[in-house]
Amino acid sequence: MSQGQSIDKRLLQTFVPVNALSSEHLDRLLDLQQVRSYAPGELIFEAGERDRTTIYLLSGEVALTGGDGECQLVGAGGVESWHPLDHFQPRRSQARAVSDVSVVCFDSSRLDALLAWDQSVNYVMLDINANPAYDSDREWMLRLLRSKLFYRVPPGNIFEIFRRLKQRKHKAGDVIIRQGDDADCCFIIKEGMCEVSVQVAGAFESTPVAILETGQWFGEEALLSGAPRNATVSMATDGVLMRLDRPDFDQLLREPLVDQIDVNDAVQRVASGARWLDVRTPDEYDQQHLPGALNMPLSVLRLKSRLLDPSRPYIAYCDTGRRSVSAVFLLRNAGIEVQVVEGGLHGNPTLLAHAS
Repeated sequence: MSQGQSIDKRLLQTFVPVNALSSEHLDRLLDLQQVRSYAPGELIFEAGERDRTTIYLLSGEVALTGGDGECQLVGAGGVESWHPLDHFQPRRSQARAVSDVSVVCFDSSRLDALLAWDQSVNYVMLDINANPAYDSDREWMLRLLRSKLFYRVPPGNIFEIFRRLKQRKHKAGDVIIRQGDDADCCFIIKEGMCEVSVQVAGAFESTPVAILETGQWFGEEALLSGAPRNATVSMATDGVLMRLDRPDFDQLLREPLVDQIDVNDAVQRVASGARWLDVRTPDEYDQQHLPGALNMPLSVLRLKSRLLDPSRPYIAYCDTGRRSVSAVFLLRNAGIEVQVVEGGLHGNPTLLAHAS
């Protein structure tokens, strides 16, 4: 095996469920890729392995041999190659290169987390755009959802972060944070502009280095690093800032607690009247899903949640559990209580045995 070159975004868009990602998140996924090459006869993975890796075939032909000895040939460009190779943990088959082969690999947990974030944001954006109560806040809220810092926030906390922000009005010239001070909060600009200035060692005055606009964060770096403020930020115009205090910031960066149940409890509850809720993309659902499962991808959850019966219990699942956890919090806002299968489909081989 050898490491190869990276691939471009257009090729990523042919893979399932990667093709469900927005263009912006596809760019982020490109940073996570690993391209590997194999000579004919080389082993790509062995049956029973738990490598927690999602692997797509880029070129060549691969033989997948199951425990029963049955062999399936997968060639690049075919329908089978749109999906990950033997997308199960532990692996249900052995994969061996038949010809010269190249594949692209992603950490499964990070890919699923990116899918959860991307699709959860789409849900929140729909809610913001449809709700008249957000008319005066829409611009800065939508820009905030696209900020890099927000990627650090677990999708289940998206709504909560807006609830914890505290509004403050300021005049032009007000100093909001000062270089060298300890950090106890961060800010988002709702209205107006701020000037960032830095005073280098030996200088008598600070030098302006940047202008921040509506929807941009500042002050978060010191909260993340624990270091003193590395710049002074002042109001360049009159404006309104949204303040997030350190305790809230620290809490919102942690994964929220959800009601997760093991696979045996989940199967029992479905037998007693609960219904499976598959929150993966339609392409993933069509390839394999649990009997009787209702497909409700995160990206359309807001539109389809009205189809759910509030009096009926639901058990959500996806590949790793990341997207299902996000679904729990989004559906709670719609008044639906949902439980999550711990570990998802790929963490529960016995559950996968029921899939069709």
